[in-house]
Amino acid sequence: MKIKLVLENGSVYHGESFGYNKSVSGEVVFSTNMTGYPESLTDPSFCKQLLCLTYPIVGNYGVPNCEQQDEYGILKHLESNTIWVSALIVNNYTHEYSHYQAEKSLSDWLIEKEVVGISNIDTRRLTLELRNTGTMLGKIIVEDDIEFNDIHKESLVKYVSTRQPYTLGDGKIHIGVVDCGVKYNILRNLLQEGFKITVLPHDYDYNDRYFDGIFISNGPGDPRKCIDTIKILRKYINSKDAKPVFGICMGNQLLALASGAEIYKMKYGNRGYNQPVYIEKYNKTYITSQNHGYAVDTKSLQSDWCEFCKNKNDDSNEGIYHKTKPFRSVQFHPEARGGPCDTMFMFKEFYDECCDRKYGVVNKNKVLLLGSGGLSIGQAGEFDYSGSQAIKSFKEKGYTVVLVNPNIATIQTSEGFADKVYYIPVEKDFVSEIICKERPQYISLSFGGQTALNCGIDLHKSGILSRYNVEVLGTSVDNILKTEDRDLFAKAMTVIGESTPISFPATNIEEALEVAHTVNYPVLVRAAFALGGLGSGFCNNDEELVALLEKTFTKTNQVLIDQDLRGWKEVEYEVMRDVDGNSIVICNMENFDPLGIHTGDSIVVAPSQTLTNDEYNMLRTASLKIAASLGIVGECNVQIALDPHSSTYKIIEVNPRLSRSSALASKATGYPIAAVAAQLCLKDKLYDITNVVTGNTTANFEPSLDYIVVKIPRWDTLKFRGVDRHLGSAMKSVGEIMSIGKSFEEAFQKGLRMINGKGFEIYGDTLSLQDIKQELKYPTDDRVRVLAHSLMGNEDVRMSVLDIHELTKIDNWFLMKLFNIACLSNQLDLNRAGNLTIDELRCAKNNGFSDIQIANLVKSTPKIIRQFREKANIVSYRKQIDTLAGEYASQTNYMYTTYHADSDDDIVVKNNKKKVIVLGSGKYRIGSSVEFDYCSVKCAEYLREAGFNTIMINYNPETMSTDFDNSDLLYFEELSFESICDIYKREDAYGIVISMGGQEPNNLAVSLNDAGLNILGTSVDSIDTCEDRSRYSNLLDSLNITQPDWICASSKEEIDIFVEKVGFPILVRPSYVLSGAAMQIVSNLEKLQNCLKLANSVSPDHPIVLTKFIENAVEVDVDAVANSGDLICYAMSEHIENAGVHSGDASLVLPSYSLTESQKETMLHVIKELGKALNISGPYNTQFLVRGDWIGVIETNLRSSRSLPFVSKTLDIDFIKQSVNAMLGEPYNYIGTRDVNYVGVKCPQFSFNRLPEADPVLGVEMASTGEVACYGNTIHEAYLKALVASRSGIKLKTTQTILVLDECIYTKAAILHRGHHVVDKLDHIAWGNIDMVVNCNTESSSKQVKEIRRLAVDFSKYLITNKQQLALVMESLGTELNVYDYKYYKNSLYKKPVKLFIRQGFTESDVNAQEKLQKALDSIANYENNRLKYILTTGTKAESKDSFKENFSKRHNIEFTPNNFREHRLKTLGESDAMIIFRTGLSESTVFEVAFNIFREKRIPIFYAIEPGCEIKTTLLRELNGYNDIVVKYKVIEGGIENVIHDSDFKEFLDSL
Repeated sequence: MKIKLVLENGSVYHGESFGYNKSVSGEVVFSTNMTGYPESLTDPSFCKQLLCLTYPIVGNYGVPNCEQQDEYGILKHLESNTIWVSALIVNNYTHEYSHYQAEKSLSDWLIEKEVVGISNIDTRRLTLELRNTGTMLGKIIVEDDIEFNDIHKESLVKYVSTRQPYTLGDGKIHIGVVDCGVKYNILRNLLQEGFKITVLPHDYDYNDRYFDGIFISNGPGDPRKCIDTIKILRKYINSKDAKPVFGICMGNQLLALASGAEIYKMKYGNRGYNQPVYIEKYNKTYITSQNHGYAVDTKSLQSDWCEFCKNKNDDSNEGIYHKTKPFRSVQFHPEARGGPCDTMFMFKEFYDECCDRKYGVVNKNKVLLLGSGGLSIGQAGEFDYSGSQAIKSFKEKGYTVVLVNPNIATIQTSEGFADKVYYIPVEKDFVSEIICKERPQYISLSFGGQTALNCGIDLHKSGILSRYNVEVLGTSVDNILKTEDRDLFAKAMTVIGESTPISFPATNIEEALEVAHTVNYPVLVRAAFALGGLGSGFCNNDEELVALLEKTFTKTNQVLIDQDLRGWKEVEYEVMRDVDGNSIVICNMENFDPLGIHTGDSIVVAPSQTLTNDEYNMLRTASLKIAASLGIVGECNVQIALDPHSSTYKIIEVNPRLSRSSALASKATGYPIAAVAAQLCLKDKLYDITNVVTGNTTANFEPSLDYIVVKIPRWDTLKFRGVDRHLGSAMKSVGEIMSIGKSFEEAFQKGLRMINGKGFEIYGDTLSLQDIKQELKYPTDDRVRVLAHSLMGNEDVRMSVLDIHELTKIDNWFLMKLFNIACLSNQLDLNRAGNLTIDELRCAKNNGFSDIQIANLVKSTPKIIRQFREKANIVSYRKQIDTLAGEYASQTNYMYTTYHADSDDDIVVKNNKKKVIVLGSGKYRIGSSVEFDYCSVKCAEYLREAGFNTIMINYNPETMSTDFDNSDLLYFEELSFESICDIYKREDAYGIVISMGGQEPNNLAVSLNDAGLNILGTSVDSIDTCEDRSRYSNLLDSLNITQPDWICASSKEEIDIFVEKVGFPILVRPSYVLSGAAMQIVSNLEKLQNCLKLANSVSPDHPIVLTKFIENAVEVDVDAVANSGDLICYAMSEHIENAGVHSGDASLVLPSYSLTESQKETMLHVIKELGKALNISGPYNTQFLVRGDWIGVIETNLRSSRSLPFVSKTLDIDFIKQSVNAMLGEPYNYIGTRDVNYVGVKCPQFSFNRLPEADPVLGVEMASTGEVACYGNTIHEAYLKALVASRSGIKLKTTQTILVLDECIYTKAAILHRGHHVVDKLDHIAWGNIDMVVNCNTESSSKQVKEIRRLAVDFSKYLITNKQQLALVMESLGTELNVYDYKYYKNSLYKKPVKLFIRQGFTESDVNAQEKLQKALDSIANYENNRLKYILTTGTKAESKDSFKENFSKRHNIEFTPNNFREHRLKTLGESDAMIIFRTGLSESTVFEVAFNIFREKRIPIFYAIEPGCEIKTTLLRELNGYNDIVVKYKVIEGGIENVIHDSDFKEFLDSL
């Protein structure tokens, strides 16, 4: 169809119609863009214009899906939701189109939207005419002629602007976007940058709303017509607290007009994608996309405004900025949809400006240190030690340290270490928000294990670090990636000529199978970005490989398939390297076990014992070369496999961070690796750092050891049902010990006793030769006991060293040393005490035999052996660990003892203070972990403050208590009667503290007391009363304290009578045990008998008590401190899970969330009574059962508890300090407890994923390996954060797909009620679609259900096995998770509640209004944020006039009269902190109260909440705002006043109080 274009100057262009057929008029403009017609047509800036595209052919790629949205809910392919141009003018329209996204032709789209299209126009001629003449009006005539329409006579913005505000995104920087016709791609860029945006109508007054910044958008027409927009913007930029402003296109012109400048209409404008713009600030020209017909007259700029950039073609203005305020704008389009992206960085600059204004600029010398979170298999207390040392080093250098670590029990999260602590999950999204808030200059990833490293890598890859200009301390992320990505690592080693095991990467099962066939079975699978060999294993065939990888690929996206090197030696080197390349080896360590057992599960010896000088230096050279090639700055651990039959070696891996081996190397050598590594990260040089151990040498040296160190792992596999105890490439141990001696035999036997109290000896079940060979070939965590049987068992099971070597591949040297112990043991066994010679005794002690071992062998007693050796002067001597084998003088206080000596090393004593010994916690294991180390360290600290010299005894290399600077003297020794007595006597100690290190020191109470040691604090008799279940239950009965029915299991007949009396279930409870060892709930006689046998084997010398198990009871932990029986302070923590789950596996909530005041009073009375009856001086923990009015006691522990760090930090009451003062008999004041207006939740951390085939159910015996704690405004917020922090696998999606393994319809109904999807078909489970697995009825589970709940762990799904837990999780999902530091919560303890005066209308005529108002009042009364509580001084009830008058008289005991009412109201108003008005209009009394507030001396802010649809004049409120410095806010509440608490402006108003 023939149509024509007519210009206002009379020019006529004839063409063909390809769009909608109608006559239109508007302004004719052109664009020289090369692509992007869908974007241009939907650009609101082209509203009512006739757009000429100069591109030769248009329509080539059709039109994409116009409804498709991106991840933000914005149309993906368009700039708005419709076409805004009145007509499209092109040279050549093509009806043929081709593109995979195309859904329709351009012609069809124009017809659909009723937009005219004209083709066959000489667009070059038209462009030249417009260029020469200027833009002009035009019309396209189809049939009937029409008049020219001058679109500039009115404001076009009103057509394209949103009618109502709407919000997108959830970032922490919230900006208002003034919509003058904003392009969707501008919104998209803002959201991608991390903003939360509220899009506002062009005439919306945002001056009374809180935003972190204002963005002014592009738009059509003459900016001078936007009178309201300019007025509002002028008011904003002239206010004293204006936030950053950024404008684009029309936004530039509007900002200029608001500032007092002028604009002019350009001849034809700039409308291409290729305009050069010079920005003086960067001294650079950028190619930009433009579409504007007006420009700023720079000559009219006010004196405090400057030109920001200019067009290099025509010198027109392209941007302005304010000299001192954060306002700027640009004329071009940085978002450039369909154009150059050269200036997109401006969105980041705007974001940074908003951040700077909200949180401050980048803080120089501020370090953000990522911790490791809760302890787990593969990642334990070594990071508490290394992180704490790093914090000390950073602060000594003058840096501010912000710590992210949800591990509540660590020293590093205690007061006095980091400047700020965030108990927040160490995950990208949470840490990103902290970076935004804190603006650190540096981030440290090296001291938080794999958790910190993985988080740092995520931050790097997501661009967070670069966005906020955060520098990674130490080794760069790019080099870290080379060590974590198995393929990159292998390639990096090849480049420097080092060999790795034959291996190939795979990213899916198909690739892995192909690789395995290339490498040949057996193969080793290793996962990238994993800790402790997680997801790794040996596979002998395709079936095994597929089974392993199905689980491994849920934890990583890459694996390496390696050749099998089992049987090779495994050697480690700890390397330090500074930024200049100076490097040293701190320590080399050799694994007792050959390659094939994870180094964390292997016995490790330092220094190496079976390497020649050539081998040692060959591997040393390789390690230094590797560290240099990877650009290590700080510390790294190099693991090497060495062929035992040649000098061939392979590089296994490099850990570019502090590791478990680093802690071992540091304690083994005395070299403070973490402290020095932290300084190296700050670019200090090795040779400039002083060796703090010697005090007079440099840190640039390699330590010399004149002793032998042995590390032995600790396993707790027996605590788990069905667990596979075999050792392999995936770590399973939960802790480790380190022993020191002058001979291998001495150190080895010491170490074994540290693990389980027994040396290298025969104990436990008898083993056959077949059993022994099987165990030696396929080792389990029982392999040392099996080795003892093979070397010193009966003749029919003994094996030769060579035969053992063939089965185990353990080096013959180590086996011969064990053979020496066996021979000596057999020799002693033939003796009797009367025949034992002095030489035999000395030989035994030199070979590590304890007095108990010797006594057992020679059929004597430890006391007689001790007397014999002391008489013969066979005693141990203390030796220093000085890093230099005595070559230089040393001031170190770091000691061990040995029998291979004849004198003590001298120690410089600086004073004559009394000495107090503090016993540490020993090895970490389930039930005794970092929380007891925390207590020990703090105890030593407070004893030193009290004027004592402290002596720490401990043997755990992962602890802070074994660090050289936490006590006056450190003994790295056994926590045994023999060792402690020797040290006590040698040091002439005043006393000893046993109550801080957990159960292991407590078990020594009676024997140490009998030996005459002065035990500080509560008496040993009281300790024994509480540890002995029978004595304790009798005590409770004597005090008339309620407890479940009980009996001491003394005979079968008594047990039968008891069972018949109380019925099942029954709880079996041995004495003197930790973490509920051998404790079980039994439901029948057969289980009871089996359980009694187990309990007797665990605690054979102490009574076993049976108690009636109380079902469906709430469990409560009460931690307390007493002084001479008088209570000083206490804390009541409520368990989320009902009784039946061990307290160490339960989630603790403080303050309690369901206990009544009466229940609390009852428990408080009980702990006071117990304190007096036991004459307690120090800490104690009592556990209660609560079921309705029945409250019973479970047990009391007279020592520190697992929860003591949690309650101390949550309540800001230092229970440790109070305990130390009590033990010393210091004067005290009663503290009681403390009400807090926030919630702390301590959650357990489990390691079921490390223990194949273990059944992941909870019971009365503890299974968790660590714990975390988080804080929140509500229990739901704190609990959800804690679940994330504990790496439970929980997802934060509001709607989840949940696999339910229970038949209970109520469980399914509860889940469905919350809007989740339930899956209960168990035959074909698509694990990729499952978010959570629920199995609360674990007792009656079928075999299939047991297998599925195990698979839930293997596939990293969140597993719930407890009904109370399920209920709280369902309530919590969807809760907003705030990110605040600990001081934010702690400071609120000392804040007064905010008093709100609420002016409400009477509602007698409208029940609906009364309900609305009541909901509003309830929501305010229950609202807590910014750690403030809100008190409604005017009451919390919505009332009618009559009921109000009646209740007024009752409440205030005065007659209701207008004067009495007014006087009371004004008095109440005078005592309030803010005024909130719910009214439909300003009544007389309201005006009076507002006026009273304004003119009185104390003025309070006012918020006016308006019901939608109410006619109300806001002029008065606008005028009042700011009058006499008073704040008056008003807002129509979307959805009605009942939703007031969800309104962001109202919440900001409350939070500002």
